[in-house]
Amino acid sequence: MEYIRVGNIVNTFGIKGELKVKSLSDFENERFKKDQQLYIKYHNDYLAVIVNSYRVHKGFILVSFKGMLDINLVEKYKNCDIFISKDDIPLLSKGQYYFFQLKGCQVYHDNQFIGLVKSVESGYQTILRIQNKDKEVLIPYVDSFIKSVDIDSNRIDVDVIEGML
Repeated sequence: MEYIRVGNIVNTFGIKGELKVKSLSDFENERFKKDQQLYIKYHNDYLAVIVNSYRVHKGFILVSFKGMLDINLVEKYKNCDIFISKDDIPLLSKGQYYFFQLKGCQVYHDNQFIGLVKSVESGYQTILRIQNKDKEVLIPYVDSFIKSVDIDSNRIDVDVIEGML
């Protein structure tokens, strides 16, 4: 089975088994919804878990898993990553992409290679973190900068303003 990382457990929260998670997902409401099956990578094994509860608190996700509603049962998962099975991800409409599909794409500006997408970061705005041989470049993932995305060719064409590169 192939897995896609959707979060990182940064700490526990309270005594009822909630975990504080930094989301790495583009669809948090879907990824962490009640009864969603996820996997915690613990000592190189993928432990299947079912979401019991989900809420957002101060920019983090607070999630609990069925059968693990006690701090003593979840404390060992601090700093572990949370995954979803790639088979559980629905297809998107044409022109929409998951973050994991953008990672590793080659980025070009005026047919000049800029670098590879190292990561896609979300927050107030989605950002492509691009690594080239000299430095990292951050490009907002908005229509004014992203000209085209071709996942099949592993290529993203951008139009940036002076000083971004």
